[in-house]
Amino acid sequence: MARAAVLGATGYLGGELLRLLAGHPELEVTHAVSKSQAGRPVADVLPNLAGQYEGLVFEADGSDVDADVAFLAQPAGEAMQVVPGLLERGIRAIDLGPDYRLPDPAQYARVYKHPHADPDHLAEAVYGLPEFCRSRVPGARLISNPGCYPTAANLAIKPLIDAGIVVRASGIVCDAKSGVSGAGRKPSLKTSFCEVTENFSAYSILDHRHVPEVLRVSRIEESEFSFTAQLLPLDRGILETIYFRATGIGSAEDLLAVYRKAYADEPFLRLYPAKQVPDLRAVTRTNFCDIGVHYDAKTGRAVVISAIDNLVKGAAGQAIQNMNLSLRFAETAGLL
Repeated sequence: MARAAVLGATGYLGGELLRLLAGHPELEVTHAVSKSQAGRPVADVLPNLAGQYEGLVFEADGSDVDADVAFLAQPAGEAMQVVPGLLERGIRAIDLGPDYRLPDPAQYARVYKHPHADPDHLAEAVYGLPEFCRSRVPGARLISNPGCYPTAANLAIKPLIDAGIVVRASGIVCDAKSGVSGAGRKPSLKTSFCEVTENFSAYSILDHRHVPEVLRVSRIEESEFSFTAQLLPLDRGILETIYFRATGIGSAEDLLAVYRKAYADEPFLRLYPAKQVPDLRAVTRTNFCDIGVHYDAKTGRAVVISAIDNLVKGAAGQAIQNMNLSLRFAETAGLL
């Protein structure tokens, strides 16, 4: 059995990692790190895991964990403090945060408003969106797990760009909606119950920190892409509605054919028949990305719906998918 450590284990992402890893056939969690809950048994803090982690107690410090792989489910700026030490001790690191997603330290500083503390490892980090980067993941020491919004967006947009069917001069509009868990577990007024319930709001308009990931992976320019994030009064899930003008196709079936070709052998992509679209309930607590399309041949207007669970395919599930590839396990192990 491979050994895993989870750092930031009591946040929403860390808790989801522990839930999924409890059923992994090739791996055992040997360390769970949480400064705020150090010394407490895992099941006392996360009662949904009762009976899964007997004897495992939260640790205060992850600097000396002994494992084959470490999952870092931490806020921006924290992973870069511990990754060099993990790599030095021969531990693979999978960062679920943003610290290694942007290869340019200057761009990172602009987006996240503080300098990068580990620029030496930025070039080494493999961006772990398996559907497009699978060949680079096996054996990688450092994997940067994509953001949840970019995962849903890139899985919908990149095949269209690669196929050359987007009228790029007309732009691409991405209307993205997320459950509240995407903001993390740290309390704030913005994500409190009374602010969120019976409400629906947009945020980070024209300045969302995840946009550079979409531009980088789908190879589009900022001037071609409009992204608006919105907060749903739900605990989890992301649904993105993507609008663009298409060229070179005549029907929704032609549009679906682009995705069928791109994702013919992908275990976690599900395509809907033409004019049928996914909803959040279909992907909740799964590692699937579901895609549906509509197309108006008279005007060339196309609409693509992309749905994921932000805590699974958008975070913990994708991290496990990357870990499976890195350690050369079955890619679907612990996820199906």
